Amino acid sequence: MRAGSKRVIAVGTKFSVRREGDDIEVVVTEGKVRVEDGAAQQGARANGSADVFLTPGSIAHADEAGVLVQRETVPEAEEQLSWRTGVLMFRNQSLQEAVAEFNRYNKRKIVIQDPAVASLKIEGNFRATNVDAFVRLLESGFPLRAEAQSDQIVLIAK
Repeated sequence: MRAGSKRVIAVGTKFSVRREGDDIEVVVTEGKVRVEDGAAQQGARANGSADVFLTPGSIAHADEAGVLVQRETVPEAEEQLSWRTGVLMFRNQSLQEAVAEFNRYNKRKIVIQDPAVASLKIEGNFRATNVDAFVRLLESGFPLRAEAQSDQIVLIAK
């Protein structure tokens, strides 16, 4: 599979690849996965491999600069894949990260107007397509208010 300039190869495994622009995230929960740098393949093969091998519990973040691998337990890695069942799980993440994730799955976008609101930390499990319920919970639990507009919901500090 190609994702940007990277190539991901499954070797009897369970994994997920998520692309955002030229950046990718690979989560492995079973088996092994090799991530190759497609842009560097021509020169790198002659000078030594630029491949990265991932094992269960690995979460790799790759961009033009290279591949960063973090090791988690398999259940923590599987938590990263909750979106496959329509659930978004957030653990001590910024509201900005949570909003970006919701915006991936919905036509009606959430917009954060205030930087102080963006840095609020959030935890919980949410249905990916239920933006209205997510916003109601935000308003009841955080010092912010939401203004509904035609194609977006704007979050503003109280």
